[in-house]
Amino acid sequence: MQEIRDCVEIELVQFMREQSQYLHSISPELEPVSQALSSFLLDSGKRLRPLFAYAGIRSAGGTLRAATTKAISSLELLQACALIHDDLMDGSDTRRGKPSIHRHFESIHVQEELEGFAPAYGLASAVLLGDLALVWSNQLLNTSGIGADELLRVLPIFDEMRVELMAGQFLDIHEQTQKNTDLARSMKIARYKSGKYTIERPLHMGAILSGKSSPELLLALSDYGLPLGEAFQFRDDLLGVFGDPSVTGKPAGDDLREGKRTALIAMTDAKCSDAMREESRKYFGKNDIDEKGVAILQEMIVSTGAKAQLESMIEDLTQKAMSAVQNPVIESASRELLTELALIATKRSM
Repeated sequence: MQEIRDCVEIELVQFMREQSQYLHSISPELEPVSQALSSFLLDSGKRLRPLFAYAGIRSAGGTLRAATTKAISSLELLQACALIHDDLMDGSDTRRGKPSIHRHFESIHVQEELEGFAPAYGLASAVLLGDLALVWSNQLLNTSGIGADELLRVLPIFDEMRVELMAGQFLDIHEQTQKNTDLARSMKIARYKSGKYTIERPLHMGAILSGKSSPELLLALSDYGLPLGEAFQFRDDLLGVFGDPSVTGKPAGDDLREGKRTALIAMTDAKCSDAMREESRKYFGKNDIDEKGVAILQEMIVSTGAKAQLESMIEDLTQKAMSAVQNPVIESASRELLTELALIATKRSM
């Protein structure tokens, strides 16, 4: 897998070099844009989405070519768009231990003593950089060198993936406006906001790029990808509450400060006493809660059994995905890779 990561990294470095030169030719004042996006994009070594796309290629019995490497690398730019906008919507200060994009540009405004309102400058910059990453994801796919027929086959999946991602993001922010929690709603958000575009759709994209896909294979990959995608997001939900800041790059209990109504919170709320709910309102969704407040909420989540319940759900969903790998329409040589990726996605610490 490291070889695939390295190949994707090479393509991203080359693409960002070319795009940075183009931006600089428009105006030297765009240099902070290219620098920020390059740093954001190249500062992650997991490359999960291209790896799942590669697994899709292998599942169909295909091999990786230079053009398809470029094509699946476009998924990292889509991920950059999603993360930049997600941090902005959540008001997150950090990403991977560094300032989030809107905070980065807010700091530039302050340091250079620019005119206007620094937070507004940071917000507008993050919207535009996220949009640019989205445009670049499409550009890298279109210019990857895959054949015109291959592009026509893969574009419907690529388009559907982006629609599903944006739908999930809206459902996520809308959920924060509701007067009650609901596990079914939270699980749908987990599927659309993260699971499908992280695992299922990249698998489909890779299978189609192999030139050897079939409706039966795509369905089998969904049987693997959908439960695994939900397990992936549930692991992320646990890390957002209990993760080690030195590993996740975000403050401990960040999701609690942001008031994220995840499946974990919905399960906690369903098992809370009235007194516990009243206590949680003092802290949940409050940006200024201290470590004591975070610890109180964490204890509620543990004592209600919600943490253990979600861990059990992750295990069950992962096992469901593992069973789907045995479908005979999936090329047997890819099963070890799919199994390894399932463990990476669900056992991770960041």
